[in-house]
Amino acid sequence: MVQKVSTTEELQAKRKKFVPRGVSNGNLNIADYGKGSTLVDKDGREWIDFAGAIGTLNVGHSHPRVTETIKQQVEKFLHPGFNVMMYEGYIELAEQLCKITPGDHDKQAILFNSGAEAVENAVKIARYHTNRQAVVTFNRGFHGRTNLTMAMTSKVKPYKFGFGPFAPEVYQAPFPYMTQKLAGVSEEEYIADSIQQFKDFFVSTVDPESVACVVMEPIQGEGGFIIPPKEFVQAVSEFCKEHGIVFVADEIQTGFGRTGSMFAIEKHFGVIPDLMTISKSLAAGLPLSAVVGRTEMMDAAEPGQLGGTFAGNPVACEAALTVIDIMEEEQLSAKAEVIGAKIEDKLTELSKKHDFVGEIRRLGAMVAVEIVEDQKGNQPDAAKTGAIAKYANANGLLLLTAGINGNVVRFLPPLVITDDELEKGFAILEAAFENQ
Repeated sequence: MVQKVSTTEELQAKRKKFVPRGVSNGNLNIADYGKGSTLVDKDGREWIDFAGAIGTLNVGHSHPRVTETIKQQVEKFLHPGFNVMMYEGYIELAEQLCKITPGDHDKQAILFNSGAEAVENAVKIARYHTNRQAVVTFNRGFHGRTNLTMAMTSKVKPYKFGFGPFAPEVYQAPFPYMTQKLAGVSEEEYIADSIQQFKDFFVSTVDPESVACVVMEPIQGEGGFIIPPKEFVQAVSEFCKEHGIVFVADEIQTGFGRTGSMFAIEKHFGVIPDLMTISKSLAAGLPLSAVVGRTEMMDAAEPGQLGGTFAGNPVACEAALTVIDIMEEEQLSAKAEVIGAKIEDKLTELSKKHDFVGEIRRLGAMVAVEIVEDQKGNQPDAAKTGAIAKYANANGLLLLTAGINGNVVRFLPPLVITDDELEKGFAILEAAFENQ
């Protein structure tokens, strides 16, 4: 039987009829193939990718090393199920993750399918280890769309509205946002006050003796790429140690070179977490996630209490092992800093031309810019932010927004992006800003 090839218009109509509108689409074109940081749609149009599938493609689209590895594994077997019969890739990947994550203490790693699943299991591990129930996250944080991770997530619309009731015993602590520092208040005073507010939270809201874990994104992703002061992160870590609370670093978006280091928490903030959640760029776009952490915590649960039917799929494991090699051989963490500096320079240039360009934030190639009504008032302008993204996505540039107020443009290009691809993307970005 010869399968009919559908046109873009036919597929768009089918999408509308058969796929719920709750699944959002920033771009309504149909991808045909991709390489590096460029996608080509079914009509032959090129799209420069500044979104990276929301940060899952740090080694780019269809990296030849990854695709070859996948082909080789597919010829062997697809999924015997690690709980049924073990296979080498899962064990080798667990070993590699224990080696490349922060800290030289004894560690173990367990594999899952998605970031939200990793977060949920980090909470399970922390609860079992501590025999406590409460979970603390932070304002503006994002951890997923499952019931527990929705409770852990801060932004109400579109992630939480209408989906309650949520899992109990989840509390959101204050998180510093340097942009909101009042005039006349020094950075030192603001940081000291933020630390005190965090400590006061455990007096007014939840007692530390009932808290199993504190889960923190080293840099808040969906929250708008908010970078906390190093002193704050260290104070949170010390507070956890003092009170026997498991400190969980959610490196799902910041991991695998995005911030200019393999992981953000140790290099940029000087903290070694108890547990770390990893996903997104771990397996070059294949569904895979992990929790890595201290052996005494990871090994506490009984057999059968952790895992999942498809968790640690062998094809995804082999892709992830290849990604780790590529990260080192192509020095992508170092390249992230170069890419990020170029994006920052372009945004700085645009800020001199357009009064609606607000604060620019960057750590490595994790870059964001706030879109405001004007630079003096600094009021969020979600409408203009949406218009910029809409123009870009209609004219050859895949671009994402973020932030509690919907006024942040965020940049997550693959770390293999070429200078030519960057320049093509910058030209479209500039036109998007000029068009406002």
